[in-house]
Formats: sequence, structure tokens, C-alpha cells
Amino acid sequence: MFTGLVEDTGEVMAIVPRGRGIELAIRTKIPLEHVDIGASIAVNGVCLTAESFQGDRFIATAGAETLRLTSTGALKVGSHVHLERALRVGDRLGGHLVQGHVDGMGVVISTENQAESWVVWIEIPADLSRYVAAKGSICIDGVSLTVNEVRGHRFRVNIVPHTSDVTAVTRHAAGERVNIEVDILAKYVERLLGAEKSGGLTLDFLKQHGFAK
Repeated sequence: MFTGLVEDTGEVMAIVPRGRGIELAIRTKIPLEHVDIGASIAVNGVCLTAESFQGDRFIATAGAETLRLTSTGALKVGSHVHLERALRVGDRLGGHLVQGHVDGMGVVISTENQAESWVVWIEIPADLSRYVAAKGSICIDGVSLTVNEVRGHRFRVNIVPHTSDVTAVTRHAAGERVNIEVDILAKYVERLLGAEKSGGLTLDFLKQHGFAK
């Protein structure tokens, strides 16, 4: 589990084929002496396992499924990636609950600097857009952001200067793909409502627990 608050922007130093996947060597400023082998690290929002360490680098493998569903396969040596260690019990939850399980990829439509913030429009697949709501949370390349506006299958986020400085979200060109993880709470609500319709839950139960009005 993660928060979507990026700890470091690391750099891909090596990519080696490994079966149908790839092995990544990523350099980071995160103190790796405090990271255990087998620990989870979100790389552009994708939960990967730290398999070994080489000085200021950690080694992780992205399998075929990860390459198919995320933008990890587009990484190159020299690519910069957002990094976050897994949430510890007792840590502050400054962003929102993020699993590191990317739901799909979005396409950057436009990025515009409007003085006080950067305005970024992203289009996502239709099967994901139903989970996106204005003022709700969304994770883009591992960055927890607030949805400011929704138009069909497109949504807008406003990136404040600090987030622009410490992440690469505003440096994507139109047409580039980004990893999207929708709010897990939205998917649970959909699941509960589906169960109610099939007789698994009653509408009174959902109202009692705040999932329906």
C-alpha cells in the first residue's frame, strides 16, 4: 500500500531482458540501507519488488503482465521514474490509499502552464472513466492528485508548483501514455452496488453504511 506522495525521482540505469519481462536497475536517493530485500517500491505507480541492491541502485523485475498493462515497457535507459516506498503502519496518509496496481493507461491530451498551476488533461479508457469523479482522487504515474473536472472520458488535474518541481507529470507531451490507478473506494462501492442488485446486499444496508442515499 502506498500514498501517492513521491519520495524521489529515480533514473533507469539498465534494462535487461528476463524471460518475457525485463529487469530494471534504478538509481535513487532513497536510503536503500533502510529497504529490505523483498520490499515493495512503487515505480511510476507500479508496485515492484526490490530483489537486490548495487550501491545507490535497486534491481526489480517487471513481468509480461506488467509490461502489457502499464507504461513500464516504454522505459529506456535514462528515463526518470517516480519512486515511493510502501506505507508503514503509523505513517501519515498525505495523499490517498494507493495499491500500486495500475488499472490501465491514460493518454495526455494537453499540458498548459497557467501561472499558479499547470493544467493537464488526460483521456482514459471508457471502462475506467466511470470511477473518476470531480474532487475525487486519482493516481497518475504514482502521484496522488485531485480530479478537478471531468468531461466524458477525459479529466483535468491542476498541478501546483511544488508537485511540478518534484515530479515529471507536467513534462509529458501530448500523446504520451501514463499509468492510471483509480480510487479503490470507487471500485468497492461499485462492487457493493452490484451485489445489492443481485440480492447479495439490501439497499437499506448500503444506506445504513453511507454507500447510498
